[in-house]
Amino acid sequence: MAQAASSVEVIRDAGRVKAMLPTLRRRILESLREPDSAAGLSRRLGIPRQKVNYHVRRLEDAGLVELVEQRRKRGCMERMLRITSRSFLISPAVLEGLSVDPEDVQDRFSSAYLMSAASRIVRDVSVLRERAARARRKLVTMTLEADVALASPAELSGFSRELGDALARLVAKSHKPEAPGSRRYRFMLNGHPIITKPDTKEEP
Repeated sequence: MAQAASSVEVIRDAGRVKAMLPTLRRRILESLREPDSAAGLSRRLGIPRQKVNYHVRRLEDAGLVELVEQRRKRGCMERMLRITSRSFLISPAVLEGLSVDPEDVQDRFSSAYLMSAASRIVRDVSVLRERAARARRKLVTMTLEADVALASPAELSGFSRELGDALARLVAKSHKPEAPGSRRYRFMLNGHPIITKPDTKEEP
C-alpha cells in the first residue's frame, strides 16, 4: 500500500501544471483526497466511467495521482487511487525567464518587491526540499509570524524601523562566515495588511 500523501507538493514542471489545469481534472484531484476507484468517481461526479478513466490516466502519468491498492470486486480488478499530495503549489520556476526576481525590483518598500521575494522563497525552498529528500535528510527551516494592530502610519514606520534595527543587531552578533562548518541562511521580514473582506473587484 502507498505511503500517506504529503501535506504539500511544489510543482516545478510545466507539463505537470498543464495536466492539472482542466476543471474536470481538478475536480477529480479534489475527490481523490481519499482513495477511490474510477467507478466510484464516476458515481460521485456523475460522469461516464470511460471519461473519468481517461482523465485519471493522464493525472497518473503526470504523477499527480497514485495507485493505493488493487482489489478484486465482482470478478474485476478494481484500482484504488489517491492524490499524491494533500495540496499543491506551483513554483515560479515554471515560468523560467518570465518569473520575477527581487534583483529586478528597485523599490524594497513596494508590493512588487515583496511578491518577488516571496516567489523566490517558494522557488528556493522547493529545490532544497527535493535535495533533502534525495539525501534522506531533514530540511531545517523556520517561520515566525505575528499579527500586529498599529494605530497609524507613523506607528507602522516606527515599528518597521525598530524591527530592522533589532535584526541588524542580531545579524552583527551571529554572522560568522569564517567559522568551520558555517552555512548561510536567508531571513526575510515583511509586512502587509491583513485581508479582512472577501476577495472582490471592489477597492481593498
